Amino acid sequence: MTARSFSERDIHLALDGELPEDERAAYQDWLDSNPEMKARADRFAADMTLLRAALGPIAQEPVPDRLAHIVKGEWPKAPSKTAWWRNAAAAALIFAVGGLAGYFVAGSGMLGGQTEIEERLADQAIDAHNTFTADQAHPVEVAGDNKPYLEAWLSARTGLKLVAPDLTPQGFSLLGGRVVPSDDKPAALLIYKDQDGNRVSIYMMAEGDKKTKGVYTAEEGRPVAVYWSDKGFGCAIVSDLPEERRDEIAAHAWRQIKQGLAA
Repeated sequence: MTARSFSERDIHLALDGELPEDERAAYQDWLDSNPEMKARADRFAADMTLLRAALGPIAQEPVPDRLAHIVKGEWPKAPSKTAWWRNAAAAALIFAVGGLAGYFVAGSGMLGGQTEIEERLADQAIDAHNTFTADQAHPVEVAGDNKPYLEAWLSARTGLKLVAPDLTPQGFSLLGGRVVPSDDKPAALLIYKDQDGNRVSIYMMAEGDKKTKGVYTAEEGRPVAVYWSDKGFGCAIVSDLPEERRDEIAAHAWRQIKQGLAA
C-alpha cells in the first residue's frame, strides 16, 4: 500500500490530537525528513502554548449572564445603536478563547484561513531570503546594472508589472533579481546590499484579493518580513536590520512598488 503524503494541515491535526493513531509513525518520519516542516510544527506548538497560557485563565471563567445568549447563538432582535460594538467585542473574545484549537486548523475557519495566507507569503519570502542572500557568488540570475531589462524580465515571468525600487537613499544598491517558485506560480526576488554587507530582499508574487499588511518572523533570531497584499499582489520585504531602519526601507520600497503597479 502506498503511504499517503502529508501536508501542513496534518501538523495542525497532530497538534490538536486529531491525527489518526495509525498515521502517527509515518507522520513523524515525514517531519524528520522535512526540516522546514518540522521547524514549522515546532513553531505552531510554541504558538499554541503561548496562546493557551495567555487565554487559558479566561477560558475557565464562567460566561457572564449578559453574554450567555451570544454563546447560544441567540442575538437580540434590535440591539441599541450605542451597545452594538460591546456585543461584537464580547463575541470576538468568546470566539478567540473558545476556538483556540480551531485557530490552528489549516484551511478551515475564517481565522485559520487568513493566517495561513499571510504566513505563507511571509514564510516563503523569508525562505527565499535565507536561501539566496547567503549565496555570495551567485545570489541573482539577472544583475541589477540594467534595471529596465531586469524589471521587464521579472514582469514577464510573474505576470505582474514590477519595478525594482531605488534604495540608494537608504544606502542599498541593487544586486539583481531572480525568479523563485511559490506554490503553483512563480515569484520575483530582488536582492540589495549595503557597504557593510547587509542584504535586503523584496519578494513579489500574484496573491489573492485579500487586503492585509503586517510584520512577521518565523522564529526569534530569524529575518523579519514586512508584508502587504492587495488587489491580486503580494509583497514582502525581508531583512535582519534594526526595526527603525527596516521600517524606513520597507515604506520607501512599497511606495515605489505601488506607483509602478498603478502606472
